[in-house]
Amino acid sequence: QVQLVESGGGLVQAGGSLRLSCTASGSIFSINPMGWYRQAPGKQRDLVASVTGGITNYQDSVKGRFTISRDNAKLYLQMNNLKPEDTAIYYCHARLWRGGLFDDYWGQGTQVTVSS
Repeated sequence: QVQLVESGGGLVQAGGSLRLSCTASGSIFSINPMGWYRQAPGKQRDLVASVTGGITNYQDSVKGRFTISRDNAKLYLQMNNLKPEDTAIYYCHARLWRGGLFDDYWGQGTQVTVSS
């Protein structure tokens, strides 16, 4: 089992920055990958960024603006030069592997609102 708790969302003006944090507890040593997803109203949940064994991957729209990092049980998303289209609920995700099978876990979500 894995529990994920996010923090760091909020309201920011366009061009501003926010840093999201996610703290994992439980079987953290079997977690890979970890990542951030986001879901805007009326839209599907999309991958923003992920880290797999130290290799990072980003959605094209956030490349050069967002940076994902992982420090053991903590996952971060540094978001710079935020745009109104970044407004969404951001979810922390972790995949837990056991015996060749996996389960996906999600945090409760944190709201990011970027005003123009």
